[in-house]
Amino acid sequence: MRLSLYDQEHEDFRSMIRTYLRDEVVPAYPQWEADGLVPRSFFERLGELGVMGLTIPEQFGGSGEPSYRFGAIISEEVSAAVVATGPLRCHLDVVLPYFLAYADEQQQERWFPGFASGHLLTAVAMTEPGTGSDLSGIRTRARREGDTYVLNGAKTFITGGMLADLTIVVARTSDEENPRQGLSLLVVESGSPGFTRTGPMQKLGMHVQDTAELSFDDVRVPVANLLGEEGRAFEYLGNNLPKERLGIAVTAVANSRAAIELTKSYVRERQVFGKPVASFQNTRFELASVTTEIDAAQLMVDHGIVELDAGRLSAVDAAKIKLFATEAQGRCLDRCLQLFGGYGYIAEYPISRLYADARVTRIYGGTSEVMRTIIAKSLGI
Repeated sequence: MRLSLYDQEHEDFRSMIRTYLRDEVVPAYPQWEADGLVPRSFFERLGELGVMGLTIPEQFGGSGEPSYRFGAIISEEVSAAVVATGPLRCHLDVVLPYFLAYADEQQQERWFPGFASGHLLTAVAMTEPGTGSDLSGIRTRARREGDTYVLNGAKTFITGGMLADLTIVVARTSDEENPRQGLSLLVVESGSPGFTRTGPMQKLGMHVQDTAELSFDDVRVPVANLLGEEGRAFEYLGNNLPKERLGIAVTAVANSRAAIELTKSYVRERQVFGKPVASFQNTRFELASVTTEIDAAQLMVDHGIVELDAGRLSAVDAAKIKLFATEAQGRCLDRCLQLFGGYGYIAEYPISRLYADARVTRIYGGTSEVMRTIIAKSLGI
């Protein structure tokens, strides 16, 4: 049950992604988990396949594809393969849109070819210790000295922070009466003196997604690395939030579908009291319930993709989609794991990883509470 989003070009792309994941990623995935990191060769290989440059303009080696449908297919196929790809989606869906929207000609020439080839990876550093969803509380500062900014502060929970070659840092460049003003986007290059990274942080789930703590001690950032105009970061960040939140919802639904498929296979094979677990009414009812809820979430997600491609996806609708899809994912994964019994709690069973990974989707990209606040404001209450 979903909208008709994809034509033959999309399905050919899906087939290519599916084959690549099956042949090259699935066999290597246990080593990725052991290392707690996705190797850079993965991104470079995706560059060769044209995936890393999907949205990059053609003159820089990309495809210049404006539609998000291809990005959604990547998320769906990664989930169906029951693997994870670390910071890939963050790089493609969350960070690159800032470069595409605000990079000037010189910045495009410097960075876009590396994005398209998979040799340049990115991260965005917003969250600080003590400052999460409320970006107006950012304390990281950058003062102008000639042709450089001097950056000081700290960031935490930064997806892809260990691998990133370029990190967009949200910093306060001036003090304004409105704390949402005076924020700017500075692109910090790896290896800059005074820039240190600590990690990967040990997390409940998302074990192959490197998450880092960053610190800046008098880091000199060239003014040429200012992304967009000084003082407009809050506006810029808000512009991309609908796409970021839709992307989280796409993955939430796709991971839920993978969990349902794993559970269906398990309950058909597992015997209890001499009968397959699938033969019990409770099993059938539980799977019927979660499937129906995820189908509903799928329709919301598909509608969101259509609206995003048409330039109509609002912040409120994106909040509704993320809220519903991620909360449904949490319920789905909990009920699916329950049907595995004790084996669902064992790490070697993929359902265990899917369960742990699902918990953060109600936190990052804006918590469920923040989503409800956005929706409530739209109701005038």
